[in-house]
Amino acid sequence: MTRPLQVLRTPEACFAQLPDFPYEPHYLEIDGLRYAYIDEGPRDGAPVLLMHGEPTWSYLYRKMIPGLVAAGHRVIVPDLIGFGRSDKPTERQVYSYAQHVRWMCDWLLAMDLRGLTLFCQDWGSLIGLRMLTTHPDRFARAVLANGGLPTGTVPVPRAFKLWRAFARWSPWFPIGRIVDSGCVAKLSPAEIAAYDAPFPGRRYRLAARLFPGFVPTTPNDPERAANEQAWAVLKRWDKPFLTLFSSRDPITRGGEKLFQRLVPGAQGQPHAITRGAGHFLQEDKGPELAQAIADFIRQTTVVDG
Repeated sequence: MTRPLQVLRTPEACFAQLPDFPYEPHYLEIDGLRYAYIDEGPRDGAPVLLMHGEPTWSYLYRKMIPGLVAAGHRVIVPDLIGFGRSDKPTERQVYSYAQHVRWMCDWLLAMDLRGLTLFCQDWGSLIGLRMLTTHPDRFARAVLANGGLPTGTVPVPRAFKLWRAFARWSPWFPIGRIVDSGCVAKLSPAEIAAYDAPFPGRRYRLAARLFPGFVPTTPNDPERAANEQAWAVLKRWDKPFLTLFSSRDPITRGGEKLFQRLVPGAQGQPHAITRGAGHFLQEDKGPELAQAIADFIRQTTVVDG
């Protein structure tokens, strides 16, 4: 008999004082795991899927949701398993890159989302681009910011190696301060506390600790083949594909060039570098990003007749 998955669920009281985040969470249970997500805007609006990364949660998108909703879009922002209000398995061996892709593909299918514009950053891209290439018929276009789809065949920046070592070995793992360090405009104490909110104890931070170690960095990585298969799909992807990287991210800076060169749908698009923004450009330039996405959708929407 299979033993039930052991999970933690962050008490709702931890989310009582979230500045500028009035959005009601929605929940979906799949195979005993509760997924949390934000779902704002008109149900018949063109849907935008915002995928967060490490070690954030849907709170990261609070500055982008209003602009996208004002433009008429349905905006869906899931919390990855292990993050935000979503359930957090307690056993290390449950987590892997492949498992996170499976979890989020299960959620995508259960939600029956179609016609999506994907916006993804950081781990949101490692997972989001796998979702897109596994179920390409559900996506109309994609926007990539400060992320990638590594196969382990290219050396990683020293900044990432330091971050990976810190996540693995440091006895101190202050998530809110980590997010703050990746922003150009510093966060307020209340915003730092909001990023800490889903992780009230050490056991709640397990996924956040593990994620850096799942990034493929060597040719023998177990996810190399799957990411190469995903790249094979991207190299045939002729739907619109936009890059919006930032100028002050030491980990992903310059990574947009590979996608612009290899993805057919990236040809001729209004790619831009977001000036004055760090790794978490959603914090530094959220309204500007929302406007760029809304403009991109409008410019690439085919109107019948």
